Amino acid sequence: MTERAHAAHAEGETGVWSGSWVAERLGVELAGDEALTGLLGLALRRNPKRAHLLVSNVLGKHVPQSPSVVYGHGVALGRRVRELLGAEAAEGAVVLGYAETATGLGHSVADGLGSAPYLHSTRRAVAGVARAGGFEESHSHATSHLLLPQDPALLAGDGPLVLVDDEFSTGNTVLNTIRALHERYPRKRYVVVALVDMRSPADAGRLDAFAGEIGARVDLVTTASGTVRLPPGVLEKGQELVARYEAPPVDPATEPTTEARTERTTEATPERTTEATSEPASGSTGGSPGAASPGCVERVELRWPHDVPDGGRHGFTAADRDRLESALPGMAARIADALPARARRVLVLGFEELMYAPLRLAQALEQAVGGDVDVRYSTTTRSPVLAVDDPGYAIRTRLVFPAHDDPADGPGERYAYNVAGAGFDAVIAVVDSAADTPALHAPDGLAARLAAHVPHVLLAVVPSYVPHASPAPQAPERPPMLPEPLRGPAFSSYAPDEVGWLLQDLSDVTLEAPTEEREEAIQSGGAHYAESLPVEYQPSEQYQELFHAALESSAARLARAVGAVTEVVLTERSPRPVLVSLARAGTPVGVLMRRWARFRHGLDLPHYAVSIVRGRGIDANALRWLADHHDPADVVFVDGWTGKGAITRELAAALRDFEVSDGVTGFDPEIAVLADPGSCVRTYGTRDDFLIPSACLNSTVSGLISRTVLRADLVGPDDFHGAKFYRELAGADLSPAFLDAVSARFPDVTESVDAHVKELLSADRTPTWEGWAAVERISEEYGIHDVNLVKPGVGETTRVMLRRVPWKVLARAGAGADLDHVRLLAEQRGVPVEEVADLPYTCVGLIHPQYTRGATGADGKAVTL
Repeated sequence: MTERAHAAHAEGETGVWSGSWVAERLGVELAGDEALTGLLGLALRRNPKRAHLLVSNVLGKHVPQSPSVVYGHGVALGRRVRELLGAEAAEGAVVLGYAETATGLGHSVADGLGSAPYLHSTRRAVAGVARAGGFEESHSHATSHLLLPQDPALLAGDGPLVLVDDEFSTGNTVLNTIRALHERYPRKRYVVVALVDMRSPADAGRLDAFAGEIGARVDLVTTASGTVRLPPGVLEKGQELVARYEAPPVDPATEPTTEARTERTTEATPERTTEATSEPASGSTGGSPGAASPGCVERVELRWPHDVPDGGRHGFTAADRDRLESALPGMAARIADALPARARRVLVLGFEELMYAPLRLAQALEQAVGGDVDVRYSTTTRSPVLAVDDPGYAIRTRLVFPAHDDPADGPGERYAYNVAGAGFDAVIAVVDSAADTPALHAPDGLAARLAAHVPHVLLAVVPSYVPHASPAPQAPERPPMLPEPLRGPAFSSYAPDEVGWLLQDLSDVTLEAPTEEREEAIQSGGAHYAESLPVEYQPSEQYQELFHAALESSAARLARAVGAVTEVVLTERSPRPVLVSLARAGTPVGVLMRRWARFRHGLDLPHYAVSIVRGRGIDANALRWLADHHDPADVVFVDGWTGKGAITRELAAALRDFEVSDGVTGFDPEIAVLADPGSCVRTYGTRDDFLIPSACLNSTVSGLISRTVLRADLVGPDDFHGAKFYRELAGADLSPAFLDAVSARFPDVTESVDAHVKELLSADRTPTWEGWAAVERISEEYGIHDVNLVKPGVGETTRVMLRRVPWKVLARAGAGADLDHVRLLAEQRGVPVEEVADLPYTCVGLIHPQYTRGATGADGKAVTL
């Protein structure tokens, strides 16, 4: 295959449908308008959530296309929206596009609509810009979207809101957006715009039902429509194909030519992908076949107007549009002058969300050079897609390079598709100034990747638009950016997508102190319990056997409680909650709730862990980070269980203080817990006081993370609270085993969860604070006179035995296997267990009052763990 033929295929010009390869192997079918196969090809995602990818031939994302074709499709859709709304309503409309794929399409629709202002969602948090909303895109590789308009009033009007995406596949993303925005900025009319409507018949009716639910009109405007027919098991088959075709990198010295690769892939022996290396393959450098050295990279000065935003991340008005239109011819002329004289095929390559500015520059260049140069346009992307060099496959080649804009979610791979081997004589890479970093110019960066395959590379930098500063807040100045969450395996043994820890890593600091010393310091007022850590308890073989037996017997009961509390949250709190566990006891529960949401509803919920300290409150910097990245109204705090309700009260007080100090509202203090024996909350899976095996151990069932630490010499006013990662305990880690044992029971408890949730939703769940009253009574009856030394419930009693100096254990008469581990610990530590009638909890642990080093138990004998 020649390079020109390769390029022609990528643009759907060979007569072979670029979806046939996937269709033949997976049985995927496109049914609907005749235009569908011209608009779309198919590829395989490198994504565990969805097997196939609809690859647009006219979007300018994965497939290089004429910029006039790309822009023309968007403008045409905008004109149809204007006809639908009428001139008067169109004048009051606002257009919202979706990151990253539809930012340029949405902007083009706004141009076709007329004078409508434009805003697109973003995955790039911008310091100093308040969020006006956000939503989740469940099937995406990066799900969270932010809305960051410079002027929040942009979304607050009552005119039509026009939402633009490249495809309308299930409708979930659009429904999530409208639901989230309608709660804040209700309006009477929405228009959904997409290049293709590929919803199933079942999904098609949901939009009308939803419109009736919110009392608004929702219209749909598309270029073509149809459905994707997926056979059973398509996800598994797609994953198998991806695994088979993603061969290890090939030595560039032995890399076959493009023709050889095509021939071998077509014959499927051997099968592998066509990921381009940083070295050019023979015959793959476009204007100079057989070139053995990379091309050059030169900058071209655009002279972008200083008062024109680079796109719609913070809003783009009619006045901005007029200024850009005036400047485009001059900028295109400067690019044309910088092109090599013999360039006949040129690609303008945009950058992720920066699609509109490169598109308009490409369109203006196309007009400036006339028919002498074939100008194409596409952009880089975050989306991981398999590349296969076959005439019937939409993604022929893939350039891989590291992110170069310091993204908020950390480093990662980025991609440029159908660029290598496509016969381009020159590429103009257009990035914003935030992405013009050393990583862009590194040996493995985008510039070098392009130069290895194209003889001439030009770099054009558009200044990143910085919204005008708003009046300074009254709150104290703080650093513009807080660090991103810590994730496994660098911090914790949990998988990186299971939880993000809003903590700082204190693993190298010695914080452990003997239990007796800690207790004496705490009770004497010389130290707070969060200023040090207990020595990590390492269970005996007998205790480990007890843990595994308890897990086996209680896994189904735990799964039922997890399912119930998750369903209550989804029904009553938010359809897209942001789970925020109170570290560390809440973290395994949050992970399990996230797993249930995926198992039962296909949702990938954000999940973080934050520190809350009795007497000190919740980590305010963690709240600030959450408020910057999510809607506080969607945050659901998660804990393992309630005791007497001290943390429940602590959280409510801390959130009130945070509203006063930072002016941020919307956080709901209601905690969601697995078990609520203290009757302190409304959102729970059960109110039974039963054994939750994650309470039986310390870090080895909590991702190897310590309790959280708050000490002035380690945690500054602008730092997250701290914690340690006990990497050295990896051999004893039971965290994955605990999670997997409970998750494995999800299918078995589905029906009982449904029945239980129905009961919960119809029941009076008003907290009675029965547990608090019992704790006060016990404190007085036993002469303790300090409720903080009374720890009710199985979980809290276990903590007393593992971390504090226990005095005695009160056990409900007749309590069974739920207390086996407590009895074993009590025996090992010489602590008496006293049976009590009418105890509202299964057990209560009492910390020794007026502690001195000589008194660890009722007999006064010191016991060292």
